[in-house]
Amino acid sequence: MDNLRGAALMTLAMLGFAGEDMFIKLMAGALPTWQIIAALGCGGALVFGTLTVLMGQRLLTRAFLSRAVLLRNLGELIGTVGFVTAIALTPLSSASAVLQATPLAVTLGAALFLNEPVGWRRWSAILAGFVGVLLVIRPGLDGFDINSLFAVQAVFGLALRDLSTRRVDGGVSSYQLSFLAFVTLIPAAAVLSLVSPRAPVAPDGYLWAMTAGAVLLGALSYYAIVGAMRIGEVSFVTPFRYSRLLFALVVGFFVFSERPDWLTLLGAVVIVGSGIYTVLRERAVWRERKHRPAA
Repeated sequence: MDNLRGAALMTLAMLGFAGEDMFIKLMAGALPTWQIIAALGCGGALVFGTLTVLMGQRLLTRAFLSRAVLLRNLGELIGTVGFVTAIALTPLSSASAVLQATPLAVTLGAALFLNEPVGWRRWSAILAGFVGVLLVIRPGLDGFDINSLFAVQAVFGLALRDLSTRRVDGGVSSYQLSFLAFVTLIPAAAVLSLVSPRAPVAPDGYLWAMTAGAVLLGALSYYAIVGAMRIGEVSFVTPFRYSRLLFALVVGFFVFSERPDWLTLLGAVVIVGSGIYTVLRERAVWRERKHRPAA
């Protein structure tokens, strides 16, 4: 029963993130990308800063200067800027499809930089997943859009974030990490504004509502993910992250009139299939080690 509740919460979280992506894309035509990032940073920092204080935790601590936390913030920055830009400039369905390769990039990074053992089956799944990414973005072919590389940037940025999170001291809470990550977006947006050809825009009531919707859904989805991971087994709950792609396809179809071609859909299936296989394989390996008799 706990696993089912965790899976339901994870699915709701992915629905919320798809809604957040929808609001971001709706704002993209009216606001420069750097201004959207600044708005998300301010809104997220306010939400998680408030939660941090309510939990009796400090907003600033020396642990924030640790190498792991700094790398996590860098990864969050690279990933968020990449994905928001990809949403703004490319179809939501294709950007979301590429983003599903993030768990595969995390497994790859863990093998290369954290010396975690990865067998030939998971290496094969990682390779297949990145072939799926190539099917979606199609470099060198007529359907290639250079802006799709921003989604690839998001994958590697978020993978760096997730890998660094494993090294963060346990004394730093998830609320503190989230607050700091959103705060980091604010000066980054200011730097991007200096190189952007678009001037800031005074938001009207519609844009304020879109911003509020994006921030609110992002915060609620974060809560749902935390609850899902605490209630259910990680290996059981994690595959339900891929429901985000399904929701993105639905939103893209009905809200933005997107019609992904068969290569994009095939690439998405390959990415998701590879990711789910990797999760299930990691679960099987963990069980084998758990039940292996001590030497």
